[in-house]
Amino acid sequence: MELLNNSLVKDRQKYPEKVLQFGEGNFLRGFVDWQIDVMNKQGMFSGSVVVVQPRGQEKIERLNIQDGLFTLYLQGVKEGKAVQEHSIITSISRGINLYNEYDQYLELAKSPELRFIFSNTTEAGIAFDENDHLEDRPQKSFPGKLTAFLYERYIAYQGDKEKGFIIIPCELIERNGEKLKEIVLKYAEFWYLDDEFISWIHEGNTFCNSLVDRIVPGYPRDTIEEITQELGYKDNLLVAGEQYHLWVIEGPQSIREEFPAHLAGLNTLVVDDLTPYRTIKVRILNGAHTAMTPVSYLYGINTVAQAIEDEVTGQFVKELIYDEIIPTLDLPIEELHSFAEAVLDRFRNPFMQHFLLSISLNSMSKFKTRDLPSLLEYHKRKCEFPKKLVFSLAALISFYKGKRGEEQIQLADDQDVLELFNVQWSQYNGTIDSVKNIVSTVLAFEKVWEMDLNQVPGLTAAVTNDLFTIETKGMKKAVEAILGQKAAN
Repeated sequence: MELLNNSLVKDRQKYPEKVLQFGEGNFLRGFVDWQIDVMNKQGMFSGSVVVVQPRGQEKIERLNIQDGLFTLYLQGVKEGKAVQEHSIITSISRGINLYNEYDQYLELAKSPELRFIFSNTTEAGIAFDENDHLEDRPQKSFPGKLTAFLYERYIAYQGDKEKGFIIIPCELIERNGEKLKEIVLKYAEFWYLDDEFISWIHEGNTFCNSLVDRIVPGYPRDTIEEITQELGYKDNLLVAGEQYHLWVIEGPQSIREEFPAHLAGLNTLVVDDLTPYRTIKVRILNGAHTAMTPVSYLYGINTVAQAIEDEVTGQFVKELIYDEIIPTLDLPIEELHSFAEAVLDRFRNPFMQHFLLSISLNSMSKFKTRDLPSLLEYHKRKCEFPKKLVFSLAALISFYKGKRGEEQIQLADDQDVLELFNVQWSQYNGTIDSVKNIVSTVLAFEKVWEMDLNQVPGLTAAVTNDLFTIETKGMKKAVEAILGQKAAN
């Protein structure tokens, strides 16, 4: 069977290279390159992407063998129905191997059509490396490579501020654009580059913070043979992703004119402040994930989709989102409900096996970041505790006992967290007093909470009561009590 290449794509359009992309991985291809492809096919962008690798060489070589082409499979719930659809993405013009083709990389910096720089080099990618030097070919770090590229551009156009870039990192760190700019400026000083270059960085380039959201599992190894037969060609770079996508870019509205994703029907927003959008995502999507995990897993469920489809745990998650998390957020209720509905559709995606145990990694710190703010804000506003969030905290403490019936749970967290729970549960004797001791000690663990939660009036008692119910009656009856209904057998 033939490998995907230009001979299999009739009338492929050739576009000027408007985008430099640091990263050839699944996410950028299934998110950014797909959006550019959508705009190109609607005649709205008319630009292509040049890809360079942050590390390694293998994928760049595979990308060029396939003429920059790959197939994107989108799988998920769309307008209430489970949908699978695929398309060949044609937006990548070529890949440059920085280790063998560094001169091509520097030559690209002189291209008048180039306007955008995107990246996804993992959370650890935006970092300073004092071993990087301007004369390296290439530098080790992504910001080092970028600074060298920007300097080449600056020299080529003699500091023309009209020849700067719109730079939008997609790494999952807060204020990613600001952080990247800060490190670029640090390299400029470290390498003793001239003050005019530093002024050009500030005045000629736009570094945008961004928030990205799409699950892109990548190459579907388990079903690739079946998919290959369906496609009729071989694709070593095939990517699977969910239907849902969101890209929030914090920057000037003029970006919309040059990158008109909104006109192409894409869920890409250019905003003055992305903080509310990050808060929505962390509180609703991530918060629900973390809160549902110990409850659903101890209930006997293994995946997110099963938890949402189950009558009892599904109701628990929905009520937690709509009745306890959303009331703590100061955004239009229609917008919050729309996001929540999309989240629940994503959770029930039948094409993705999202195991609860994989979500449970570092659950203590996740609860602190994702759920504790909602719990405390709800209490502040209503002078009562959100029952399901408190119950989730109790379930989390029970989960860290490391047992589901007779089954051992493979806990994954910092060693001091695991030792804390190991010591506390070893002292449990079945009484409510011993439960209270466990709860009090856990809530006082300031290394995680950054405060003593026992100081929140009534919280210790509320968590203790829920945990005692879980331990003495089991999770199913405990959830029944919270929901006020009989759980399904």
